[in-house]
Amino acid sequence: MVQQVLYRALVSTKWLAESVRANKIGPGLRVLDASWYPPGERSAQREYQARHVPGASFFDIEECKDKSSPYELMLPSEAHFADYVGHLGIDNDTHVVVYDRDELGSFYAPRAWWMFRVFGHRTVSVLNGGFRNWVKEGHPVTAEPSRPQPAVFKATLDRSLLKTYEQIMENLESKRFQVVDSRARGRYLGTEPEPGDEGLEPGHIPGTLNMPFMDFLTEQGLEKSPEELRGLFREKKVDLSQPLIATCRKGVTACHVALAAYLCGKPDVAIYDGSWSEWFRRAPPKLRVSQWKGDRS
Repeated sequence: MVQQVLYRALVSTKWLAESVRANKIGPGLRVLDASWYPPGERSAQREYQARHVPGASFFDIEECKDKSSPYELMLPSEAHFADYVGHLGIDNDTHVVVYDRDELGSFYAPRAWWMFRVFGHRTVSVLNGGFRNWVKEGHPVTAEPSRPQPAVFKATLDRSLLKTYEQIMENLESKRFQVVDSRARGRYLGTEPEPGDEGLEPGHIPGTLNMPFMDFLTEQGLEKSPEELRGLFREKKVDLSQPLIATCRKGVTACHVALAAYLCGKPDVAIYDGSWSEWFRRAPPKLRVSQWKGDRS
């Protein structure tokens, strides 16, 4: 029964193209490009400026975060989020569609989807297949900047969808929640390095299960069917009827776990926002499971 009342987590490129053609982009429907790339690789903002879905605004995850945190992409405050998305023309009645331009089809868009949900906004969807499929299918793109009329958004943090370091630490004893790590297998095991130069060694939190987020996507960059997703969770012995937390490196690809579970009818997966970025720096070494034999200097 729960599944019937869940807001649609995915919209198709065809649906969005029809909405663009019908001039529906406005206060009732806003589209956000939530792309992000490591510094020095590509500029998501410049790529957005060069071409994007008509009417889309750029959702800058580097701006919409807690800039005072030592960890990588922690949630902003309610006031910061409300102000940021309000300036993008979004109010509490707006249907928000998020996409990114990653070649996988989707990478950062589920993070933006979860951010809206954790701040109390339920009418938010991910563009299935992302910008990759939007362009491949020949839908229109533009370089015309979007200038939405600012709106008033009220953010209310839903703490049930968010977990802290202290709660993950407590869960090591209580085991009230299953915990899934969405990073690639080698980084989870500690046999492959973490990307970047932040001094982060690979490994995982004790007791976590590994479900690499790429497994949720087809080769075409689309989300797999609910039946296929349920099969993946069963294969990893994750019980969708029980409480579940997702983690990764910085709380981004963990949101793919939340999205996949949502598509299976489970809307209550919580994200450990600090993820491995925080755990590695705060937890005692004995609580970091890793086969890493690299440079420990």
